[in-house]
Amino acid sequence: MAPRRPDKKSNSKKRAKARVADGPSKPISPQVLVKAAEYQLQEGNVEDAATLATKALDQATEKSDDELSASNLLGQINLESGDFEAAREYFLRAVSIDEDGAKDEAVGGGPEKFLCLAQLSEEGGKDSVKWFEKGTAALRKQIQTLEEAQRRSDKQEILLEELKKKLAMTLCSVAEVYMTDLSWEEDAEQRCETLVTEATMVAPDFAETWQTLANVRISQSRIDDAKAALMRSLELWKDLPPEDPAVPDFPSRVALARLLMEVEMEQEAIEVLERLVGEDDQSVEVWYLGGWGLYVMGEKQKASKASEEDWKASWISSRVWLNQCQHLYKLQDYEDEPLGEHAKELLSLIAKELGEAPAGEGDDDEWEDDDDDSDEEMKD
Repeated sequence: MAPRRPDKKSNSKKRAKARVADGPSKPISPQVLVKAAEYQLQEGNVEDAATLATKALDQATEKSDDELSASNLLGQINLESGDFEAAREYFLRAVSIDEDGAKDEAVGGGPEKFLCLAQLSEEGGKDSVKWFEKGTAALRKQIQTLEEAQRRSDKQEILLEELKKKLAMTLCSVAEVYMTDLSWEEDAEQRCETLVTEATMVAPDFAETWQTLANVRISQSRIDDAKAALMRSLELWKDLPPEDPAVPDFPSRVALARLLMEVEMEQEAIEVLERLVGEDDQSVEVWYLGGWGLYVMGEKQKASKASEEDWKASWISSRVWLNQCQHLYKLQDYEDEPLGEHAKELLSLIAKELGEAPAGEGDDDEWEDDDDDSDEEMKD
């Protein structure tokens, strides 16, 4: 006899009875939802991350660690998506639960929310400083706890160095507020001095601290001291490969090049800028600064009665950099009009001495965009 086909209705009834017997399924815990949201955020799925984190927050008990972790994560998610007002509200909610950053970072504790609120402050100035100071207090406690440990694992040693670097960065950020928004305060200069001194002591191998110190020395018209600080900053990373974590990020090195030019260290500035172009040849600002630096070098060579060949070579190189700057400026609809006007002015001054650029000058550095366009044309 042929086997009888299973009764689908009968089986489904059995499964339904089994589910009733087992009871209703348990809701997913807020901790699991937060972990899932963190994963989605790491994968770049911001909307999915927000949905999961919101669900975690809805299920969390008031003032609990679950509410803290979900609020903190939603702050990060909204920061990522550009909704700064929502991010601020979520971070403030997290602060109401963890007022001094003493809770474990695994549940949203620690200094990060304070540092984010400092950056998100609409008032700036003293309000930013208030949040930065709460962040530094939390960081100092974390550092103290690790330093007081009798034995530290390799992982703890790495964490300690990271915390010191973050503290130094935060101190430098406060110093920058006192050099800008709060420069009118009577004690602004003394506060800057105290902040950058502590930063260089906390993380002496962190290049950005010496860069900030140089900025303070420039504001004090202590140019020789500024030059010494800039050289100290450069020496910490200039011989390292680009992927080394000790190498400052791209924007920091652009700012460094500007400072080097401000203290008339054009050769060092050009070396920094050449390295930046090697990493990203689409930065209008980098090509502009390189062209300007080379123009100033040529100007100095000409004034010092150097050989005509030397200053002309500097200006020819300047022209190549400035022409590439203008090329990218138009291509990207760059919005910094003063930069564009200054580039034109420098090219005009060079043209008065050297004439217009010959056809094909700089063709060895073919524009990547032009290559891409031609590739598309070949595909068509």
